Amino acid sequence: MGDRPTVAGQGTAGRRSDADHESRIAQLRRQLAVMSGQPDRLSAERPDVSVIPVPVALEPLFPAGGLATGAVLACDGARSVLLSLIASASASGRRVGIVGMPRLCLLSAAELGADLSRIATVPYPGADPVEVASVLLDGMDVVVLNLAGASVPPSRAKVLMGRLRKRSSTLIVTGGQWPGVRTSIDAEVTGYRNSLSHSISGSGSGRSGMGRIGGMRLRVSAVGRGRCRSGVDVELVADGFGASRRVGMVRTDGYRSVAADPVLEVAN
Repeated sequence: MGDRPTVAGQGTAGRRSDADHESRIAQLRRQLAVMSGQPDRLSAERPDVSVIPVPVALEPLFPAGGLATGAVLACDGARSVLLSLIASASASGRRVGIVGMPRLCLLSAAELGADLSRIATVPYPGADPVEVASVLLDGMDVVVLNLAGASVPPSRAKVLMGRLRKRSSTLIVTGGQWPGVRTSIDAEVTGYRNSLSHSISGSGSGRSGMGRIGGMRLRVSAVGRGRCRSGVDVELVADGFGASRRVGMVRTDGYRSVAADPVLEVAN
């Protein structure tokens, strides 16, 4: 009479779920070993540097001039900034893992200069994306984790922070709350520039409603522990078409549009 009621099959379902999770983790470890070129090891050799490069236009936002290893960065707002960080890291020879972002456009990352051979994606990580990100830290220099609105408990964040420092990796979180973030980046689209010039260095001209979008302006701000908020104005400008299309990020601090420059302002 004192026995607690049980639901038939519940234990079996739970064991099956655990087995699926362990199978997923084991598969991730095998994939990491293959990417590292060392099938008999779980982790790969990493470049002997403590800072991972970022686009030159964004360097003023980071105290070390780039992504610090063993730390957590939050990046929200316009997705172009996150893509540019992924592109810069992979282009410099770092391995990048992306968790929980099935709609992230890797074509845009490639146009920004990303080395796609150094990027691994887990678009659907299941019920525990933090655990999947933790596994990726074994072989990745940068792991991008979409928290999908979740808030990570401090106790769990502390455990993963220890892993970050041990592996000298960098974790970039987006779409949620992570305690102990060193730097928080936020990007806001301030407008698009219609330009007849597709050169990264050209300003171009054009009539509103005519031609192609030649650039996108962003206001990127950063705040860190013990530091005041700082910001830069940047612009993404396309150069070329089709397979040869490339996108560059340039500083435009102090740039002001005038009446002759048709600009489509957008809300965020």
